[in-house]
Amino acid sequence: MSPVLFLLSCSISKQESGPFFGNGMKNGWADQNSISIWTRLTKNKEANFKGIPFIEIPRKEMLKLAKNPNIDSIYNTQIPAGNNISDMEGYCPGASGQVQLVYHPINDSINLVKTAWHEVDEKMDYTYQWQLKELKAGQTYVTKIYSRGLGQTKISDSLFGKFATPPARDADSEIKFCIVSCHDYNRRDDLKNGHKIYPSMTKLNPDFYVHTGDIEYMDKPTPYALTEELARFKWNRIFSLPFQRTFYNNHTSYFMKDDHDVGFDDSYPGKNYGMINFERGLEIFDKEQFPTAEKTYKTVRWGKDFQIWIVEGRNYRSKNTIPDGAEKTIWGKEQKDWFYETVNASDATFKLLITSSPILGPDRLKKNDNLSNKNYTYEREEILSFIKKQNNFFIANGDRHWQYVTHIEGTNLWEFGTGAGSDAHAGGWSQNDYRPEHKFLRVKGGFLSGIIKQVDGVPTIQFIHHDVDGKVVNRMSFKVK
Repeated sequence: MSPVLFLLSCSISKQESGPFFGNGMKNGWADQNSISIWTRLTKNKEANFKGIPFIEIPRKEMLKLAKNPNIDSIYNTQIPAGNNISDMEGYCPGASGQVQLVYHPINDSINLVKTAWHEVDEKMDYTYQWQLKELKAGQTYVTKIYSRGLGQTKISDSLFGKFATPPARDADSEIKFCIVSCHDYNRRDDLKNGHKIYPSMTKLNPDFYVHTGDIEYMDKPTPYALTEELARFKWNRIFSLPFQRTFYNNHTSYFMKDDHDVGFDDSYPGKNYGMINFERGLEIFDKEQFPTAEKTYKTVRWGKDFQIWIVEGRNYRSKNTIPDGAEKTIWGKEQKDWFYETVNASDATFKLLITSSPILGPDRLKKNDNLSNKNYTYEREEILSFIKKQNNFFIANGDRHWQYVTHIEGTNLWEFGTGAGSDAHAGGWSQNDYRPEHKFLRVKGGFLSGIIKQVDGVPTIQFIHHDVDGKVVNRMSFKVK
């Protein structure tokens, strides 16, 4: 059954009064039998991208407000006099209403599932999430969501989408994936539509996609998101961009967080940002703006030859400022124990650890926020000593604004840095600073993709760096050892 013939037993109203799906839908945390589906109801079909631009205040003024927040100053310094947030560029207000989800395997409409109508939660930014279970492995599902106003029976908006569940653990499946990092509204490379990497990735038809974090920067201007309202404004704005919205509607995704998503650069417990404390920043990301799971880390098997580990880099960390040693951590003891146990239990041919920040690097000397930095030497060596014992194990990471491949000679350690999502966002490293451990270095934007397949009966994995238009700029292949 074609998605365009997907019918519901109530008529679709031609009214234009909403509520609408201006932020589309996202999915997350897929495994063979479950997935989370997220949506948000909006007052309008689109964000107001023709609104008034924010005032860009000096960084030193932002730092002062971040430390000693004053709500009047936060707004009055960034919004032109005589205006309010509803007048600003990218405003996408939420709306009350109800939502319904209908889904079925793409070629099996007999097994259609239609949920009850559910009211979105105003306190959670007018969002709602479905936790789907008892799905079939290796199956593409067609989805359609419907909206209606409170007390209404006529549908005000509808939206098609799809997702795919991973194949069974023993399936001989070719798998394609894409991994990205670091983009914000201000540094998008198509001003009307968003980031060009999204249509570029769509052409590759990946089985799944991972965003490693810094999805939006709360601590960058226009506006500096020093209040919950401004943080939500920025999330709603970037997820209204057509390229992002279209891609997320139709691809199996995993969303990770990093420091800028939570608040301030290099954020950690006790490092609050304006009127948003660190813990509240985590909560907004984990429970409200993205598909939710019980844990913010997960391992997923994608067929016989491939397994991924998505690890959490913010929720369990110590303060960056405490002395290095056994008690200082980014991953936390529970997550590390889980990682060691699940890796040891895996019989997947290839294993990929996906992290929001680097482990090998190299990184800039002044940085002190990730495992490649000197002040996390103890935990870095603990984790790397374990990885060195593994076969066919690789690391992919975000956070750094340049693309790279790092290999430590004499070891099995390989790390693939995705780079930032646009050329305007690239930087932080010199193209001339090519270290011995670098097997590839490019200070430009783009994304990382991978392919796991059998060649002449031998399992292989490829890691491919692309520019923002999808052109291949580096390719490395590995056979099973």
